[in-house]
Amino acid sequence: MKQIMNSLNLKVLKYLIIFSLTLLAVLWFLQVVSLSKFYELSVKNEIDNVVNEIKERYKENNYEDYLNEISFKNNMCIEIYDNVSALYSSISCYKESIKLTKEKRDFIFNNREHQGYELVDKKVNSKILMYGFKLENQKFAFVQVMLEPVNSTVHILKNQLLIVSIFVGLLSIIMAFFISRKIAKPIEKITENAKKVANGEYDVEIDYKTTVSEIKDLNETLKYTSEELAKTENLRRELLSNVSHDLKTPLTMIKAYAEMVRDLTYNNKKKREANLNVIIEESDRLNLLVNDILELSKYQSNTIKLEYSEFDINDLIKEILKRYSIYIDKEGYKILFKNKKVIMVYADRKRISQVIYNLLNNAINYSNEEKIIDIEVIDKDNENIEVKITNKGEGIKEEEIQLIWDKYYKVDKTYSRVQVGTGIGLSIVKNILDLHNSKYGVTSKLNDKTTFYFELKKR
Repeated sequence: MKQIMNSLNLKVLKYLIIFSLTLLAVLWFLQVVSLSKFYELSVKNEIDNVVNEIKERYKENNYEDYLNEISFKNNMCIEIYDNVSALYSSISCYKESIKLTKEKRDFIFNNREHQGYELVDKKVNSKILMYGFKLENQKFAFVQVMLEPVNSTVHILKNQLLIVSIFVGLLSIIMAFFISRKIAKPIEKITENAKKVANGEYDVEIDYKTTVSEIKDLNETLKYTSEELAKTENLRRELLSNVSHDLKTPLTMIKAYAEMVRDLTYNNKKKREANLNVIIEESDRLNLLVNDILELSKYQSNTIKLEYSEFDINDLIKEILKRYSIYIDKEGYKILFKNKKVIMVYADRKRISQVIYNLLNNAINYSNEEKIIDIEVIDKDNENIEVKITNKGEGIKEEEIQLIWDKYYKVDKTYSRVQVGTGIGLSIVKNILDLHNSKYGVTSKLNDKTTFYFELKKR
């Protein structure tokens, strides 16, 4: 872990130093290497501006005052010639600059429109920029600027940039240290917590404070993952406990009644058949549980492929209700279903049959002494129908409604389920309806009605 953090420190330091060196290199290039070029280019631009102003305004009254003004302002020598005779020279012109030099004479005699010159004053070893241009017939103007030596300026800048470079280098190291620690410390803490979560310690405290949004998101993600894994682990333990119990009960009864037949009732036909019937019933219950677990595992592994067809939902419900005649005749249940018209839907008939069957089992298991189950099919609109299955019982608390779809979740943990169903029926219902992209849910009032509903698409 320390190596990773050191590596992070080094990377931050490396990138900051590279950035600083790049910035300093650009400054050195602009302020030292290219200073004279930039200076000369800037002066040439100023000359161009002054030339344009002279062309526009030299015919105005008192133009000499104006020329003196811009000459003084820009430290430029401005001269106007009528052929080879000097008409005007500005106040910024020094003695040597107002001579009719070879270049000026050549420009005038050749009647040129404009031309730039780069001259050297050998006395002071300075470069002079001169620009000549024609004002009108036989009138010419010259603008001259002596470039100031920049060597001393370059020397000063070099010293300053050397100091700045040392300061920036030290600042980069200090910033790299603090930035890397600000990033590394929370990552180190999150990594430690992630290892704990990986080892099954889901109750770790994951609440590291940070202002870095990416690390904050990582922290929140790990926290959420830890909470979800804790829930999954609790469900796994509960599932294992309930499945073990449901497997143990029928196995114990099968063994007990088999031993009873072997040791006690093998000569008594009536008792032997009764005992064997118990063994058969418990075997059926065991087989139902195993089948439901296998069925649920198929849904959760996404290996189920729906076989869509068009069928009458009311006809399917009537067919399913025939299986429940034993509850109506022997146990006094009233299952009310009055829909008679044909309502065609487009779904997997076998899977929807399983949904209705499981919801009916659930309604029977949790009905009160009135034992009334109401089934309703509503033709909602041109695209959807809704199936509702309602019973009266203890109801479901609002905070538990989202949990009832979990495997083996019981509204009342002390409630002993009757033998109809296996405790994972609602989880199977959820998976089937999710595959159909159907809306589904439950509404409930405590000690009153509970309604499970789902929608299906029409053809």
